[in-house]
Amino acid sequence: MYRASDRVDNEAWIELLDEACASLDLDDETRSTAVDLFLSRAPDDDRGKRVAAAASLYAAGLIRGEERSQSAVADAMDVSRLSVQKRWKPILEDAGFSPPSW
Repeated sequence: MYRASDRVDNEAWIELLDEACASLDLDDETRSTAVDLFLSRAPDDDRGKRVAAAASLYAAGLIRGEERSQSAVADAMDVSRLSVQKRWKPILEDAGFSPPSW
């Protein structure tokens, strides 16, 4: 869970998620899920927020059935694919989902 003030404090990152969702042609439900996942796990320091947002976006795509490749999400969020690869599974697990075994 997150506080309402977290949304305000992370507005710039939410806007970045919105832009990435638009560039990846993801629907509003996926965008909303990505924001919720991000805000639930947003790190305190700004250095890790871009990667957390990217991993949250990838996990949201899996949850909502709008999968995009890790490379496509990484490019849209301007992070490395390896950053997404290393961080999406714990986000999915924390949200109560079992990561795929592939």
